[in-house]
Amino acid sequence: MAAPIFLLLITDYPHMTAALILLSLLLLLFIRVPVAFALGGLGLLLLWLKDISVVMVPQALYSAADSFVLLAVPLFLLMSNILLKGGVGKDLFNAVQSWVGHLPGGLGIATILSCALFSAISGSSVATAATIATVAIPEMIQRGYSRPFVLGLLAAGGTLGILIPPSIPLILYGVITEESIVKLFMAGVGPGLLLTALFILFSIGYSLFDKNYQPSPKATWSQRWQTSFRALPTLLLAVVVIGGIYLGVFTPTESAGVGFALALVIVFALRTMTWQKLKLAVSESMVTTVTIFLIIAGAKLFGKAITLYRIPQEISTAITTNINEPALFILVVCLVLLVIGFFLESISMLLIMVPVLFPALNAMMIDPIWFGILFVVMIECALITPPVGMNLFIIQAVAQVPLAEVLRGVWPFMLIMFGTVVALYLIPDIVLYIPFKL
Repeated sequence: MAAPIFLLLITDYPHMTAALILLSLLLLLFIRVPVAFALGGLGLLLLWLKDISVVMVPQALYSAADSFVLLAVPLFLLMSNILLKGGVGKDLFNAVQSWVGHLPGGLGIATILSCALFSAISGSSVATAATIATVAIPEMIQRGYSRPFVLGLLAAGGTLGILIPPSIPLILYGVITEESIVKLFMAGVGPGLLLTALFILFSIGYSLFDKNYQPSPKATWSQRWQTSFRALPTLLLAVVVIGGIYLGVFTPTESAGVGFALALVIVFALRTMTWQKLKLAVSESMVTTVTIFLIIAGAKLFGKAITLYRIPQEISTAITTNINEPALFILVVCLVLLVIGFFLESISMLLIMVPVLFPALNAMMIDPIWFGILFVVMIECALITPPVGMNLFIIQAVAQVPLAEVLRGVWPFMLIMFGTVVALYLIPDIVLYIPFKL
């Protein structure tokens, strides 16, 4: 009975179609149907109601994964998990800490710089947060830093993993919109460095006003060279991966393969990897890859369905008819993403919302590369907002503390991220200078 009623509504009341589909999707997500099956199942239902042959379904599912560009996703995941299991984060943190640890807020600076450097070789927010948190949390708390501040700093620092290239969300955005992934990667550098600098400045300011803060002793030159030498291969890996893409030596997918191979060489040369750890890294990468590709397949099917119902076109028309100013459009998009981020994780946000919003960019004269970076910054905010902020749970698991304590420390960094969104709007060259003018 429900299906005929639904069909009657979308046939006789076309203006209700988008609202009904959106409400149906939200209901499925609210009752905790996995995102991939909510998207795919609803897409299949919509095709059936439209009396469209379901023969196209397996073709859509196959084409979703049949992409040379998407091959970069499992390879970058493998690389980051191998570095994570190989304990590379500890070497990286120790090297950075030996150079800046004695400065005001030195351990905070070392933490953020370590997050930025690890982001440049992982492309994963979760891997960045988990790797650096394991080393930094005990060190910072021992030096008198407030625990909520430490937890918030690491949750926010981990988000740099999806902004500083290589970035898995930027790869997916490029696949969906058919924009250059190389340009997207290069566009992420400026905002990534800006956020890194703002986080560092906040850490310095916090330490100057925190009475319990204890500065770290200055490392000797011998300690600096020793720790730096051990971290050197990891830094060179970042240079090869990013430099190779920027110079056009290899594509993002090829750079992921090169990075994966070099990561294996590094961890086995440092003797920090065992076959058991390698097996675990491969297994975890496989699970994450399958999850992402299932969501991509579900989103592909859902996307085909809503395109046949002309939902993106109608939404685009509604936006351009009712919103004439790009600033207002960006504000509405940010508010929508902020709300959706309360109950959707980052990959799902991107795969659901980008096909709907992208057609409106041309009418608003908004650069799609710039919009991609803005979108990822808003995804970063979703990573540290409850109730499904992934980084909150990662830091909570590492620190073994109540979630409320992580939330108390993370809100200043959310404000910094919102301020960054404003800066990107007012000064677009923060995003566009490197890919188009350098």
